[in-house]
Amino acid sequence: MSIELALTAGSGDGPLLRRQDADARRLGLTGAEVDAAREGSSFDFPISQAIALALASGDEDRAVRRERAARAGIDGPTCLEIEHLAAVLLKPLSAKDRHHGP
Repeated sequence: MSIELALTAGSGDGPLLRRQDADARRLGLTGAEVDAAREGSSFDFPISQAIALALASGDEDRAVRRERAARAGIDGPTCLEIEHLAAVLLKPLSAKDRHHGP
């Protein structure tokens, strides 16, 4: 959930953000945890490394972030799953940005 919050924070999609808030509450996340995730961080070190990996922008940055995630105890298959999730969630946002401009 924290990764999804971080990746979609700038979407401007009100219904999505409200649904995420409700989902986060059901999962037991506090408002502060939701805010931290939307800012690209977490109070939990492994989760903060997972978020950083998801938000990595280039191959070199991604490799560094993957290494840090591994040192935080996140295994290789999970890192790949995080990267795949990021690619899926960021793709629609990138297309939306291209159509609406900055």
